[in-house]
Amino acid sequence: MRYLPLTPADRQSMLATIGVDSIDDLFVDVPEQARLTGPIHDLPMHAGEMAVEAHMKALAKKNHAAGDMPFFLGAGAYRHHVPASVDHIIQRGEFLTAYTPYQPEIAQGTLQTLFEFQTQVARLFGVDVANASMYDGSTACWEAITMARRITKRSKAILSSGLHPHYVSVARTMAKFTKDSLAYEAPRVDAATDIQSLLDQIDDETSCVVVQYPDILGRIADMSELAARAKQHKALLIAVVTEPVALGAIMSPGEMGADIVVGEGQSLGVGLQFGGPYVGLFGCKEKYVRQMPGRLCGETVDAEGKRGFVLTLSTREQHIRREKATSNICTNSGLCALAFTAHMTLLGEKGLRQLAMLNHKKAVQTADRLSAISGVELMNDSFFNEFTLVLDKDARPIVRALADQRILAGVSLGRLYPDEEPLAHGLVVAVTETVSDDDVEALATALEGALA
Repeated sequence: MRYLPLTPADRQSMLATIGVDSIDDLFVDVPEQARLTGPIHDLPMHAGEMAVEAHMKALAKKNHAAGDMPFFLGAGAYRHHVPASVDHIIQRGEFLTAYTPYQPEIAQGTLQTLFEFQTQVARLFGVDVANASMYDGSTACWEAITMARRITKRSKAILSSGLHPHYVSVARTMAKFTKDSLAYEAPRVDAATDIQSLLDQIDDETSCVVVQYPDILGRIADMSELAARAKQHKALLIAVVTEPVALGAIMSPGEMGADIVVGEGQSLGVGLQFGGPYVGLFGCKEKYVRQMPGRLCGETVDAEGKRGFVLTLSTREQHIRREKATSNICTNSGLCALAFTAHMTLLGEKGLRQLAMLNHKKAVQTADRLSAISGVELMNDSFFNEFTLVLDKDARPIVRALADQRILAGVSLGRLYPDEEPLAHGLVVAVTETVSDDDVEALATALEGALA
């Protein structure tokens, strides 16, 4: 039976307290044309259970799994092989039903895995400390910007043109409420990164510089000089990693001087899942740890001297910090963090490096094959597992035509930047260990036909 704890009188009293007449008044910020005024027209008012089940199954059959066809999509979400043992581990009852470990004495297993997760992320990013995960990569990026504001007492953030446009969009949305100033412009189809431009923009009003590594076009920048320049002006360098497997092959952001490193952990242990749930990664230098959002698990000993784990820092508003909280995002993807930890543990350092080099090798082979096609130019010859092609036609209809042939050729820059016409011919292609030689040849053949 339903549980409705509030009477009509209770609801009216609550509405009166906050100064509105009806529940509808709470939705005045939603544009009128976006509101429903009645039932959804295309849905029947009722249907039998079997009819609904059959209808939903028919809809589900229209979906295609990433492994059903040659798959070259990336741009922030990547298809990697996830060992079956990862799924086995995270579905154990003690993990699957675990919640936020407020009572450490009965949550030692969960706390230990989160502690191990933090250790893995800190080593991967090359930083001193990492938290017990965030909601996703884009919100972790924004949390880093607000953390820089708290540390520097400034509100001007410089965003690299190579930062994922979805991350930029999230930052712009949140900045409307915090009044942060975000300096950003769309990228150019150019093999050169915008490091020099960022160096020129840093001044004494800058709170932070945000750089994606590798960036949205697959370019890899040396951030060392940028970190030094930011330090001169008492600003922070924030590095964003959307493909953590890359760090098995290239230098970590922390080694180049990044103060805060954030990212998306989906590549390790977490499938594509039609866009979520994913897992945000967040690490920083130790001196900034008390300004870091989220939660931090720590290792200690009990009264008998035995090793144990506790929540060391909990800076969210639902804890004792309340209005002094460093973050009001209460959700962290704990089960996805566990999947990340399980996959990383199975790989180990040696396995991660081997996986990274396999990705890079396949990407180089694919880039060589595709750039040999008439009408295709390889924009950047330095990359990890993702690169940008420049076609002699708008990439958007090409991508759609190949999708009709059951080949997912990549992400068109025209889709990511619909208002930037100079980017329309760009195509971002991602190649992971899951791509076969036959997949590459199928893409090459189809692309040749589409450009003919």
